[in-house]
Amino acid sequence: MGTIDTSDGVRLHYTDDGDGRPVVLIAGFSAPAESWEFQRRALLDEGHRVLTLDRRSHGRSQSPAYGQRMARHGKDVRDFLTALRLDDVVLVGGSMGGSTIWAYYDLFGDERLRGIVTIDQTPKMINDESWPNGFYGLTGANAGTFFDKGIPDTGKGRAGDRLEGFAKLIELLGAPPAFADPATPPMRALLQNHAEQDWRDVVARVAVPALFLAGRDSQFWPCAHATVSAATNDRATAVVIEDCGHGVNIDQPEQTNAAILEFLS
Repeated sequence: MGTIDTSDGVRLHYTDDGDGRPVVLIAGFSAPAESWEFQRRALLDEGHRVLTLDRRSHGRSQSPAYGQRMARHGKDVRDFLTALRLDDVVLVGGSMGGSTIWAYYDLFGDERLRGIVTIDQTPKMINDESWPNGFYGLTGANAGTFFDKGIPDTGKGRAGDRLEGFAKLIELLGAPPAFADPATPPMRALLQNHAEQDWRDVVARVAVPALFLAGRDSQFWPCAHATVSAATNDRATAVVIEDCGHGVNIDQPEQTNAAILEFLS
């Protein structure tokens, strides 16, 4: 375990294990680094250097009242890679962690990167005539208030989380992973900023290999977001994980690990 200080004075927590080419795991909204334990162990077993990063206000990292925008989270990733002198990196992001990667790429391009994996994150959450693969029910008309009471139950996809996978994760960790409170003002501001982004132009110009994973039965958006997004970039591929909700890396860890390892090979 270690910490780095960002350029705006926020202390971020990370883990760093193994040798070989580095793979950095970035979790989604409110999720801590420990939520990657299935993937961390599988990647270590295959000889990779595996790092997990707690974004600001997540896990063991500091929770400032400022910097709760995707652009700043993308800058935090660059501060992290720079502090640890990491190059030839594959970034793996789940949900909002995927948006964090696109924010990084938007600002810094393929600097320090070998590849990108995003897991069940649509590049545009607001639905309109050009994009039907956003968050169920979210439109330009209601975007300002849609998340005022947290993340709504869409009534779509898998009914609830896959309890078996989460129970196995707790068994591996020895305790439940500590999720951040999504109702705090900084976290609500971050979620709102996240919802307003459109990363489709970034996806189209990514110049390193990219993998889009999606849960067939995601509770948040149609799985078609992955295949449609990958089709805009010759260096991208998409894999839809069957019998799987939004929490892909916990719902179906074996399938997720296999897809990531095949991409890395």
